Amino acid sequence: MLLTIDVGNTHTVLGLFSGEDLIEHWRIATDARRTADEIAVVLQGLLGQSPLLANADVNGIAICSTVPSVLNEMREMCRRYYGDVNNVVVEPGVRTGVPVRMDNPKEVGSDRIVNALAAIHLYGGPCVIVDFGTATSFDAVSSRGEYVGAVTAPGIEISVDALAAAGAQLHKVELVRPRAVIAKNTVEALQSGIIYGFAGQVDGIVERMAAELSDDPDEVTVVATGGHASLVSGEARSVDVHEPWLTLIGLRLVYERNTQ
Repeated sequence: MLLTIDVGNTHTVLGLFSGEDLIEHWRIATDARRTADEIAVVLQGLLGQSPLLANADVNGIAICSTVPSVLNEMREMCRRYYGDVNNVVVEPGVRTGVPVRMDNPKEVGSDRIVNALAAIHLYGGPCVIVDFGTATSFDAVSSRGEYVGAVTAPGIEISVDALAAAGAQLHKVELVRPRAVIAKNTVEALQSGIIYGFAGQVDGIVERMAAELSDDPDEVTVVATGGHASLVSGEARSVDVHEPWLTLIGLRLVYERNTQ
């Protein structure tokens, strides 16, 4: 089985594939202080607690990370605890099949390239990927499968934290849909502003990106992913499909490209 690990700024998402099927997945907090030994303990605990994984053997590992210090410990964890297992870390020199048409390709996060690969594989191009993570990232992929550009905006959690910190009578609220857009209390007013405000942001940015990507903006597929995608994608008219495991699928594809 293939273990895929997507290390983000806030959360680390792990998935276990049997062939092309994702059979188990987990989401844990990203902690830059964790050592390789601690990561191994957490990982082995997750693998051991699932009845689906009885007697399962990990014979491959694919990793991408936006946190360099965590990536270093992930490498050490693989070396110490999975030394006999093939592992692929997405970094410069690793084959992805995605040409990067940016001024400085090294600035593009490995997770964004992996997302582009998965989106092209699943839906074809041109496409826009909206990733609701620590930041809300919009990635543009051409009809030829090229990563051609991006938009980055503050993420939902960052915006909520900033609002709570700056407003004397405001506080963090549960991120759920309110009863109506026009709210009758402060909590639902905040929820409405967050959810429908971000949905409007997505629609506005995607509309402009699609117009630049294609002469026919309607042919651009918009894919939503990331931790808060399910919250906003249902309210954003421009989103065509919600794929929560886009990065894990991309990691599987990268692993196959570099080990077969």
